[in-house]
Amino acid sequence: MKNLMTSKARAYPVGLVVGWLIALPLPAETVYVTLEKDNALAVVDGVQGTLQKTVSIGKRPRGLAASRDGRLLYVATSDDNSIVVLDRASLTVTARLPSGEDPETFALSSDERRLFVSNEDDNQVTVVDLAGRRQIRQIPVGVEPEGIATSADGSWLVSTSETTNMVHWINPVSLALIDNTLVDPRPRACAFTADSRQLWVSSEMAGSVSILDTATRQLVKRLTFNIPGVTREKIQPVGIALDAARRYGYVALGPANRVAVIDAQKLEVLRYILVGQRVWNLAFSPDGQSLYTTNGLSNDITRIDLPSHKAVKSIAVGQSPWGVVALP
Repeated sequence: MKNLMTSKARAYPVGLVVGWLIALPLPAETVYVTLEKDNALAVVDGVQGTLQKTVSIGKRPRGLAASRDGRLLYVATSDDNSIVVLDRASLTVTARLPSGEDPETFALSSDERRLFVSNEDDNQVTVVDLAGRRQIRQIPVGVEPEGIATSADGSWLVSTSETTNMVHWINPVSLALIDNTLVDPRPRACAFTADSRQLWVSSEMAGSVSILDTATRQLVKRLTFNIPGVTREKIQPVGIALDAARRYGYVALGPANRVAVIDAQKLEVLRYILVGQRVWNLAFSPDGQSLYTTNGLSNDITRIDLPSHKAVKSIAVGQSPWGVVALP
């Protein structure tokens, strides 16, 4: 074996080997962005930082998610009252799911058999059977539900109601409402930690994030934000992203044009990253080394380098970017 390796090393000049290494293609990374005012989906090459194309998708697309295998994209077309299912390879619509009135955000069940949709106008969560492409239940919740999330362990479905100021805890199998937790005014987004032990909830009007223990469904800590030179009323937390190791949490701060970086173990705010105008939502790159933000007023997305916690690229995508996912 030693002689074989030696002979191969002698067969190829070092310069040629280096040349081959330089010529290797960069890893693929595609970012998908919903554009509210363009009624379209933007497709971005995340590595090159370039807009590749936009695809008409339906009226006022907002919420966006991908299947675990990356073959399907789900888009909430709010003014069409449906969830559009796209074949990712061809970007063609394969189905339109019944979603209830004015769907904005939604969540897939941990087994990807059901889709749970927030219906803000009807004060309910619509449950969709994905295999049958049919609505199977409507769950009454608080007034103006928006944020919705499922825990990775399959134990919980939660919905936040903006006017009732509550988190509603629902069994995702029986679809029974189990409990309610009062949080700060106008809760928007919510996200479980990867270990399903905590739920983070952003409150837009209070300028805060509530961190709840899922076992007790009670408050662990309330975080607020103080940005030099930015007035308090502009600090409006919305989108949340939590890394798999629960090392850092990231919160989009809306008109403050910043993303807050939070130590997810100590539950302390570490710093703020300046991004585009009116930052809405966040998505990790497939390798976990970047974070993408949608900036609704500057009509672009920002790529943040996570090892350095610095914004490194802004990419124009179209009018009113809202939802975002990044896939290999």
